[in-house]
Amino acid sequence: MTADLTDVFEAHRPLLMGVAYRMLGRVADAEDVVQDAWLRWSRADRTEVGEPRAYLVRVITRLAIDRLRRTKAHGEAYIGPWLPEPCVTGFGGTAPDTAERAVLADTVSLAVLVVLESLSPLERAVFVLREAFGYPYAEIAALLDRGEAAVRQLAGRARRHVAERRPRYDVDPVRRRDLTERFLAAAGDGDLEGLLSLLATDVRLVGDSGGKAKAPLRTLHTADKVGRFLIAVSGTVPELSVRFLEVNGGPAVLILSGGKPDSLIQVDVADARVSTVYIVRNPDKLRHLADH
Repeated sequence: MTADLTDVFEAHRPLLMGVAYRMLGRVADAEDVVQDAWLRWSRADRTEVGEPRAYLVRVITRLAIDRLRRTKAHGEAYIGPWLPEPCVTGFGGTAPDTAERAVLADTVSLAVLVVLESLSPLERAVFVLREAFGYPYAEIAALLDRGEAAVRQLAGRARRHVAERRPRYDVDPVRRRDLTERFLAAAGDGDLEGLLSLLATDVRLVGDSGGKAKAPLRTLHTADKVGRFLIAVSGTVPELSVRFLEVNGGPAVLILSGGKPDSLIQVDVADARVSTVYIVRNPDKLRHLADH
């Protein structure tokens, strides 16, 4: 019986982790919520569980909403700009269809997750279930114990909010990988002119350190400021090595110093230029990437 419980739960783990991470934006928090869901699943009265998938998604969604509400209630201060904890992704096995992979990649992108932070917990839950996983409104209403009309209102409000605040970017992984490699080469070579040729005039650089590493405490704007900053800091990491990963649905560069994660860089691309540079340097957000 225990083996059957475990098998059913493990079969749904990728879905549960996907919902929890999009809800929380933190890998460690998502893993905690999935573990809590396992404990509830293992103790559940089997006679009350009609459909395991629906039961587990209901549990994971409610646990994530509760955690978000506690976080917002505490009003935890964060030093400098905040970015989600990078999540290594790979949608080939779970989303064989190209269009489905594109949707999954978009809803887990750093740009979208930053916007989702400003939604209410309920709006975020509805957006994630509807936009990322395609749940019908009636099913979302049942999961959240809300009326379908109320869920539709929440979905519409969340969708408008995300559309208004999400920066435009190209999700094509080949173009992003090509521009990322050229961007990295220009920065590493100290080639300011070459770097500026890759940056949009209104490019932004968002650096997340949490006050635990060196990074800009405000978002940098314009190609000149971003380019000069990148040239100034390039080559300052001792015993540097780089590794390409798929992170949050797109190519990213993990920079290691002495074999340990130092920084993660990802760029958004629009109109064949780098439109946003994300740099995560908070060591708490990079630790789990060491084995990738």
